Amino acid sequence: MNAPTVSLARASDAPAALLLRVVNLQKSYATPQGPLPVLKDVNLSLAARETLALMGESGSGKSTLLHLIGALDHADSGEIFIDGVETARLRENARAALRRETVGVVFQQFNLIASLTVAENLAFQARLAGRYDADWQMRLTERLGLTPLLSRYPEQLSGGQQQRVAVGRALAARPRLLLADEPTGNLDEATGDAVLALTLDLVAETGCGFLMVTHSARLAARLSRRAVLEAGTLADS
Repeated sequence: MNAPTVSLARASDAPAALLLRVVNLQKSYATPQGPLPVLKDVNLSLAARETLALMGESGSGKSTLLHLIGALDHADSGEIFIDGVETARLRENARAALRRETVGVVFQQFNLIASLTVAENLAFQARLAGRYDADWQMRLTERLGLTPLLSRYPEQLSGGQQQRVAVGRALAARPRLLLADEPTGNLDEATGDAVLALTLDLVAETGCGFLMVTHSARLAARLSRRAVLEAGTLADS
């Protein structure tokens, strides 16, 4: 059974209690030929405990949208609200605090710190946010099957193991919003399925919202909602 498509109603009309609201978002990049539009009047919303798959062809703007939501880049115009806070109005130190404390990000390339052990990588984000909780990290470690690997370094892990560490690191700080950019893109199908299943279980347990960029309709169908970006514009799937 296919997941329902995301409502394309304007985010500014959405209830104030929504965790994420994106309103009339526009983004272009400079090129020698002039500005290249990447996102055009994008609107979407996400509530706590909801899971949303963002799909689209390569170059459609998926990763750009994810980076804007995660306060990793700046839009040309439009608004992004996380927990009611408009991120564009934040100074850079406040944006950094938002990334540490409210938003967790899982990247396709894992982005683990090579000089840190698994245990240290898992704790890294939570310590930065001042939210390290040894009991919660132990539970995450057990749920992700990482207990025997705590003293190893990233180079000693398989791709699936590294991605489970990346998921645990992002969730260790108990973010309100978890973003994932093709988190299973470098994994074989069975390993990717297992990582996504664990991620969805932990998202449900923590109550955060989850937005995942993916090319896979099969994986997208496991999330509660779905949106498709086509040439920078949201469309029905």
